[in-house]
Amino acid sequence: QVQLEESGGGLVQAGGSLRLSCAASVRTFSLYTMGWFRQVPGKERDFVAGVSWRGGTYYSDSVKGRFTISRHNAKNTVYLQMNSLKPEDTAVYYCAAAKFRDTITAGYDYWGQGTQVTVSS
Repeated sequence: QVQLEESGGGLVQAGGSLRLSCAASVRTFSLYTMGWFRQVPGKERDFVAGVSWRGGTYYSDSVKGRFTISRHNAKNTVYLQMNSLKPEDTAVYYCAAAKFRDTITAGYDYWGQGTQVTVSS
């Protein structure tokens, strides 16, 4: 069983920053590709950023240059540093995991419950 728990969401003004964390309850965390997705009411869940088990990263065009994904394998944790936040970044953010996955933008097997991020203008 793989369980994921997000934290770090909250309310921030436009231009501010937040750091999201996702803790995974799995021993072989270093073998999992990890991703961040976001969803707003009435819309599909969209890919935001991902880091593969090999260490490679990939970002959606809307967050390139503003968000940074990283992982600390010893802590079984993946992070999403969000800078220069915009109101359009408001969403529920979810982390996801898939073992030995080389496709970063899709194909995840496990999902967290999500954490709310609200950016005010």
